[in-house]
Amino acid sequence: MSIKGTLIFFCGKMGAGKSTLSREISSKENAILISEDEWLKSLYPDEIESFDDYIKYSSRLKPLIKQHVLDIMNSGVSVVMDFPGNTEKQRAWFKEIFSENKLPHKLIYLEANDDLCLKQIKKRRKESPERAKFDTEAVFYHVTRYFQPPCEYENFNIEVVKRENS
Repeated sequence: MSIKGTLIFFCGKMGAGKSTLSREISSKENAILISEDEWLKSLYPDEIESFDDYIKYSSRLKPLIKQHVLDIMNSGVSVVMDFPGNTEKQRAWFKEIFSENKLPHKLIYLEANDDLCLKQIKKRRKESPERAKFDTEAVFYHVTRYFQPPCEYENFNIEVVKRENS
């Protein structure tokens, strides 16, 4: 029996620290990092102007990414996915990836309050001015309306990381 890689993915509100933690984990675990933001920026530059655009282009990307992730994991390498798993529907896509092939997984849930997330978004906007259009309080509240923490009945291997204001 060959060794399979582990799929590591995240759930957490916008600004909770998913991208930062995904980079840290991929480095520590010597895993492949796949970032939705990076792929979207490379494949669809200047085409994502609204939240609806993001949904449209993200859904185009997922079939390609799914097979790519499976190929990597089946070679024995772990994959850290910096893609949102913030709704049951989004998490169901991750479940498709690992369930169909009986691959190990870990869902890391970053639990953070709105104040911390907004503070992080403000900091990110200063560090990456190109993100200022979407890294706003209004977008945060719009996206947060859809946020669903993971539930036990979803049957994920969950690690909860509680983020506190510093």
